[in-house]
Amino acid sequence: MSEPLRHPDTMSGRDPSLLRGDVIDGERYYSPEFAQREWEHLWKRIWHVAGRTAELPEPGDYIVHDFLHESVIVIRQDDGGLKAFYNSCGHRGMRLAWDASHAADGLHCPYHGWVWGRDGVLKDLPDPDDFPQGNPCGELSLVEVRCDTWGGFVWYTMDPKAPALLDYLDPMPGVYANYPLDTCVRVFWMKVNLNTNWKFATDNFSESYHTRTAHPQVPPWIDQDYWSSRHEMWPNGHGRTVQPMRPSLRDRLPEGEPHPFDALLRAWDIDPDSYPDFETKAMQGWLDLKAQKRRLWKERGYVHYEHMDDEQLTDSPHTVIFPNVTISFLPDNIIFFRTEPHPDDPSKCTFDLWCMAFPVEGQTEVESIMADVQPLAEAEFQHRAFDGGRGVPEIAGQIVYQDMLLAEGQQRGWRSQGYRDCYLAGQESRVRYFHEVLNDYLEGRR
Repeated sequence: MSEPLRHPDTMSGRDPSLLRGDVIDGERYYSPEFAQREWEHLWKRIWHVAGRTAELPEPGDYIVHDFLHESVIVIRQDDGGLKAFYNSCGHRGMRLAWDASHAADGLHCPYHGWVWGRDGVLKDLPDPDDFPQGNPCGELSLVEVRCDTWGGFVWYTMDPKAPALLDYLDPMPGVYANYPLDTCVRVFWMKVNLNTNWKFATDNFSESYHTRTAHPQVPPWIDQDYWSSRHEMWPNGHGRTVQPMRPSLRDRLPEGEPHPFDALLRAWDIDPDSYPDFETKAMQGWLDLKAQKRRLWKERGYVHYEHMDDEQLTDSPHTVIFPNVTISFLPDNIIFFRTEPHPDDPSKCTFDLWCMAFPVEGQTEVESIMADVQPLAEAEFQHRAFDGGRGVPEIAGQIVYQDMLLAEGQQRGWRSQGYRDCYLAGQESRVRYFHEVLNDYLEGRR
């Protein structure tokens, strides 16, 4: 049985002795002054996800990522590389693009007709002889932003002095090197407006203490008991909870109710009725499932299993990439979550949900995990207001929907005079660690 990779800088995400004990005050969730400090000291320094490399198949294809009042264009170059630029014309600041598209001969300013090449260099404009300082074509360029790729994602940073992307993400590129992430197909793509601060999601995804209450459908297929889970965090602020995809032994479905684990075993030709009792089925069945996947992956077309270790074949490493990206790495699915702050109101944010699947030969539909069955094809973008759940019927009842239902109540609670600080269980240690790393950015220690 192959062993999962252990990074030397891994710290226990259940050890409060590793924490300073910084107070998680309510003001950080609604104060405009705090949000401004985040812009100056956090958001301008980190790496952001602009989109997927699959959105940029041809030279001239570009995507646009808006963040607060800033906007960045990432465009495929003629040599196959990528360049990123601030979305602002070098003439008088006009926004150049609003949505993803293709620049056949360059980026055209809609105001005065200046044309910027794919490489960002000015290539054409009206009346070039009317500039006392000389024709600016070939002399002016759009302001470039550093960009790079990892995992099939396109990233950029506004900070010219920021560490390289792979250093910023460390140790995630090594930990997840076995997953062919660039082959994933984004089968569901939605952005949702929420009435809560962006940090709600990072707090939420940094612990699974809430799942038994908020997501009762989870324990029958993911063992979320804290003693059987592995909680990890790293110096860059990233962290994860690794949980076995098998039933929790302390949660039982009513007698006679179909069990999701039974269906998973049968899908890999394992008879769930062959085990003498529930405990043996959960524990030995989980081991048998690893072995069966190891035997059958090739003939069944699960080519993405080729380099996965036994943990990755059957388990759920739920991973937070500091500060605002969460990725669930499931055996057959990758689920990307991201919150970004509202441009003007720190009590609001947007929540991105990207459900992605590894293609399997012969499959035309996939279980997206968070949005039911979807065609195995790149999805169209949808932007909705949550509106108490009424605006997103496609995900009603799903785990992520249940999280969103809690968001507004959490935001209101943070503003109460009755809230002073979190009172955390050991398994919630990563929540405080996230805020301590955030404080390090805001206070100039990072």
